[in-house]
Amino acid sequence: MKELSTERRVALAFALWIVIMVGWSYVWKPSRPATAPAPQPSAPASTAPATEQKPAPGKPAGTPAVAATKTKMEAAPAPVPKAAAQEKTVVIENGLYRVEISNRGGVVKSWRLKNYKDNKKQPLELVNAEAAQQVGAWPFSLAVDDPALEAQVNGALFEMTPGEGPLHAPAEIAFEWSDGRVQVSKRLKFDASYVVAVESSLLVDGKPVAHGVAWRGGFGDATEYAHADQVKVIFRENQKLKVLEAKKLGVPDHSEQRLRQIGTMEYAGIEDRYFVAAFLPRSENPALWNAGMSLWHWRLEREVGEGDKRAKEAVVEMAAGTTVDGPVAFRVYVGPKALDELRAQKPPLTELVQFGWLGFIAEPLFYFLRWIYGYVPNYGWAIILMTIGINMALFPLKVKSWRSMQKMQTVMPEIKQIQDRFKKYGMRDPRRQEMNNEVMAVYKREGINPMGSCLPMLLQMPIWIALFSMLGAAIELRHAPWLGWVRDLSTHDPYYILPVLMTVTMYISQKMTPATSADPAQQKMMQMMPLIFGFLFMRTSSGLTLYILSSNIVAMGQQWYLNKTTPPKLGTEEKKGGKKSGDGAKG
Repeated sequence: MKELSTERRVALAFALWIVIMVGWSYVWKPSRPATAPAPQPSAPASTAPATEQKPAPGKPAGTPAVAATKTKMEAAPAPVPKAAAQEKTVVIENGLYRVEISNRGGVVKSWRLKNYKDNKKQPLELVNAEAAQQVGAWPFSLAVDDPALEAQVNGALFEMTPGEGPLHAPAEIAFEWSDGRVQVSKRLKFDASYVVAVESSLLVDGKPVAHGVAWRGGFGDATEYAHADQVKVIFRENQKLKVLEAKKLGVPDHSEQRLRQIGTMEYAGIEDRYFVAAFLPRSENPALWNAGMSLWHWRLEREVGEGDKRAKEAVVEMAAGTTVDGPVAFRVYVGPKALDELRAQKPPLTELVQFGWLGFIAEPLFYFLRWIYGYVPNYGWAIILMTIGINMALFPLKVKSWRSMQKMQTVMPEIKQIQDRFKKYGMRDPRRQEMNNEVMAVYKREGINPMGSCLPMLLQMPIWIALFSMLGAAIELRHAPWLGWVRDLSTHDPYYILPVLMTVTMYISQKMTPATSADPAQQKMMQMMPLIFGFLFMRTSSGLTLYILSSNIVAMGQQWYLNKTTPPKLGTEEKKGGKKSGDGAKG
């Protein structure tokens, strides 16, 4: 069975909470016209653009040529054959990365990020060498409609200038190759940032050929986050970010076939949970961001595992080109999905950090957390301090909810008597309306809002959901330790200590809170909620679980304080009409 994602676990947990906390209250309310459920957000627009072309029958699996007006070129002398004698590599690096490039195909063999580590504490490798070797393709190779031509140019030995390294950015490296008929050139410019300028040209018989610069052979963190379904192709078009999972790539049932999309895309690329390789327009001028881009996307399959555990794994691949035949020029951001870095790009890439539909709440909370981290350089303690701050800010709502629950508890015996008189009638029996009217009369007499105990909690839910999304998406929590056994707040607790403590503290907090229902079935279901939450959060990131645990502990302290305060003396104080609430109950 496929493991539930963090988002689905959170959604399921809150769905159960809402059903129990809110759903049961409607049983005892007067019947009202049914309210239509809130409309769900419409499904995202199809990621397929208006123009999609599939290979014509009988043609090799590739991309059909795009109809475009071609400039007539005068015949030029055939290029002089040019090739290197042997394969060699060169290393380019700066303070952020170390890139190794081979002159065979002018492709990238290694791309390590120095500020991010793998599970062996080594600089993180974004190129999956095992997958690339198995499928025979590497990043920055060329994608061409003609498979034979593509294999030829990506296997050629290019003359490389400079031919030796290492090189320290800013640096530029050029590749040239020709067999007298086909002529290829590539140029890569590295600077002090995560951005690399890429230019390429492909001529056959002196005429330009449509092509793209590809990221092939897999992408991203291949350590503990190595899940094939986390690698996706992304592009932004019509002011919307579109994400294509592996199952949506290429042509259905033909995993090696490519699909080419043409449109006014601002950028396109490949990503995993925390990192991205995004192909950006050559110009930083916003007026030229929609100049036109072609995007190839497809998937291959490779075998992983050994013996009986061998299985097929998708290898996600993509390439970016122009909408016309001719040279290709892009800026390529290869680095972390860190908000500050993404915001500095042109166009901005901040949408790649998926804070969810409540991102307008999650993003400020993220900066609040990072502000605390500036004073307490441990994200675990920063989460705890942030939780305390949020809970204290929301304490007035909790007081209001608690007072409402106290009042509800006072009239519970009377409500129970009314319910017992009508329990012989079915839920759809019209006489149930009389019971609801009597219950509402008690609430009105005592000045109780039946939703008063739930509404403040419901108002807090957007903050909770935003926090869950933020803590699951922020790269700052990747490999961030807390203490002892918790060495990575972005992954689940390896010993499940935090989920167990979360379950226990949730149960204690629940027992300290006044009951709002006399119904035994509802009370039993409420007692099961901590176990349900604990089970759902067993595989959730430690950062999320630590937040809930901290929130439970703060709630216990707040509840202890509230329980020590003098409760309202309902049932003993005189009402304006001269009656006591207790007398009203007897009436």
